[in-house]
Amino acid sequence: MGEFVSLDVADGIGTIRLDRPPMNAINRQVQAEIRAAALEAGSRADVRAVIVYGGPKVFAAGADVKEFATMSYTDISDYAPELSESLSIVAALPKPTVAAITGFALGGGYELALCCDRRIAGDNAKVGQPETLLGLIPGAGGTQRLTRLIGPSRAKDIVYTGRFVKADEALTIGMVDEVVAPDDVYDAAKRWAGQFTTGASRALAAAKAAIDGGLDGDLNSGLRLETTLFAGLFATEDKTTGLTSFIENGPGKAEFHGR
Repeated sequence: MGEFVSLDVADGIGTIRLDRPPMNAINRQVQAEIRAAALEAGSRADVRAVIVYGGPKVFAAGADVKEFATMSYTDISDYAPELSESLSIVAALPKPTVAAITGFALGGGYELALCCDRRIAGDNAKVGQPETLLGLIPGAGGTQRLTRLIGPSRAKDIVYTGRFVKADEALTIGMVDEVVAPDDVYDAAKRWAGQFTTGASRALAAAKAAIDGGLDGDLNSGLRLETTLFAGLFATEDKTTGLTSFIENGPGKAEFHGR
């Protein structure tokens, strides 16, 4: 695929792999390649769940500061929406997603992790939004997704100070969801993603749309969205497979193979 980002598919799991040594800094090319990989993962029927992974040493240490330093206001005004939209494509994937975090996930790197449904980190990982230390603020979802994840008070502490948050604290306050030994990060992500390779893909997509979409409005709007998505699943093969299996074999035994 791209020079720095690839999509590797095996056993129903697509791995979006960043590989721009030494720190997987996200420049304009990497951003575009993340976008392309996410669009492909979303369109492929053989991809039932997605892992975002930066390799065994680092997830992504942030934006390419040297590239930023050459940009004018006009340049960044053109680029910032493009960056935000590319990461939002990861967030909008209609499939379960998990970030496998090794080393640093900072700035744009942590914003990429925030776009995933789950975050699994090595016990030596550090995460954060250090943009204020550069005289900036997060520009690809950090102020919005982090606040929705951990609440405004904690998000303000992380963003205002720009500090690096160690894995144990990140787990406690909800910036990551699971902490494992560094060498086990990818395998742990693969185990989580593997639960969904024979899952009800349309139901999973609807669940994700209901949860994420409901965050954008009031409760009543969310309930209406849920009702619409719930009813829509009655037109799918997944519904027939799941209910038939339950009646014939009991709960939890259905295997879903439709897209």
